Amino acid sequence: MRITLKQSDYDRILDFAKSGLPNEACGLIAGTEEREGDKVTVRHIEKVYLLTNVDHSNEHFSMDPKERLESVKDMRANGWKPLGNWHSHPESPSRPSAEDIRLSFDVHATYMILSLMDREHPDFNAFHTDKAQGVYRKEELEIVKDTQ
Repeated sequence: MRITLKQSDYDRILDFAKSGLPNEACGLIAGTEEREGDKVTVRHIEKVYLLTNVDHSNEHFSMDPKERLESVKDMRANGWKPLGNWHSHPESPSRPSAEDIRLSFDVHATYMILSLMDREHPDFNAFHTDKAQGVYRKEELEIVKDTQ
């Protein structure tokens, strides 16, 4: 599956994650999907939500429940589908940790991880996880120019 994300939304995620250091930052993603039959082929992220990590930790995150609910209401109001979430890894690579996989409850979600290990060269990737198997698969992430 291919994921598209606008450059301005990537920049917002990056700035928000850097401003939250040394802790992990987190949020949700919403948008639309293209399908071929029953298979989703492309996910277009229309909006990123920047949420508070109520754990205030550099090793894990929990999204503020009130902010999460407000985000879902906004998604519904705009006709967008919840596509998954994103979070940062301040000191580890851009790949799901064992805890990330263990906590990946939605088999249809896209999980995006921004590594800030190398502050000058952040690494951002999208994944699909299989909690039952304890594995993950990298998805194609394309950062696209804003149209406006």
